[in-house]
Amino acid sequence: MALKRRQFLQASMVGLAAAVLPSTGQAETTPVRTLRIALLHLAPLPGDLTHNRRLVETAVTAAAGLGATWIITPELCITGYTFADRIGTEWIVPQPDLWMTQFCRLVARLRVTVFLSHPERDRHSRKLHNTVFAIAPDGRIVGKHRKINTLRVGSEAWSSPGEQATVVPVPPFKNVGMLICADASSKEMARSFKTQGAELLVSSAAWAPGHHGPNGEWERCTNETGLPLLVCNRTGPDRTLDFSKAETVVVKDGQRLLSLSSERSAIFTIEWDLQTQNLARREYQTVYL
Repeated sequence: MALKRRQFLQASMVGLAAAVLPSTGQAETTPVRTLRIALLHLAPLPGDLTHNRRLVETAVTAAAGLGATWIITPELCITGYTFADRIGTEWIVPQPDLWMTQFCRLVARLRVTVFLSHPERDRHSRKLHNTVFAIAPDGRIVGKHRKINTLRVGSEAWSSPGEQATVVPVPPFKNVGMLICADASSKEMARSFKTQGAELLVSSAAWAPGHHGPNGEWERCTNETGLPLLVCNRTGPDRTLDFSKAETVVVKDGQRLLSLSSERSAIFTIEWDLQTQNLARREYQTVYL
C-alpha cells in the first residue's frame, strides 16, 4: 500500500472529469482564494484494522501529494461497517491511542487538515462512540463529533449516541459543523448548526444505496441550514451491505453539485471557492488506489 506519490499520479490518474452541474450561461472567473479538498472514497475491510489503517495512511499521503489541504474520510474507515461481531469492541480505547498519535504526526508532517472517522471509548462513562475527529495541520485534535442518529440494533448496536451537534473552528473557517451519515436527517441538528454559526458542513458516511439508502436527507439538510454540505461516503462490499454504488456528494441549496462514485478505493479532489462558498470550477480529479 505504501506507493510512491509518482506511482499514484502516473498509474492511477484518471484526470479531470467533467461534473454534471447546472449551466449558468456565464464565463467562469478565477476565484481569488480556493481550498483543495480531498474526499477519500475508500473500501475498508470489515475488522481488518491493519489493512484499513494502511489504506487511510496511504490515501492521506497521496491526497497531500495532489495538493489537498483538507482531507475527509468516510465513516468507520478504520474498522469497516460490520466489525464488532468479528473483532469485538474491547480494543476500542479513549483517543488518541498509539495509532492515532502516530497518525497525527503524519498529518503534522504533511501539513494538512484531516477529518478522521474512528471509534472511541469515553474516558469517564466508558461508553463507545462512532466519532469523527478534526485534526489540524500541526497534528492537534481540535474537535470531534459523536454520531447522534446511530442505530441501536444490528451492526451499529455497539455505539452509544452522541448528545449534541458539534461545531469546530477549522481554518480557514470560523466554524465547521460535523456530521456522521444519518445525522443529516435531523432537523434539530441542522437548526443547531445554523444557530452556532457554522459556515460549512462536513459529513463522514457509510450509507449504501437501496431500500434504506439516502433519500433526500443531504438536500434537506442544506435547505434547513442554508449551508453547503460535503459528504465523504465509502465504497466496496461489506459483510451485510454493498457500498460499491454509494455516492460521495457535494450539496448546496438543496441541489447536488457533484455525485461521485467508484467501485474501488479512490480519492476525489475538488476546488472550493471560499468567497462564493461554491465549487470553484466544474471539474474534479479522481485518483484510484
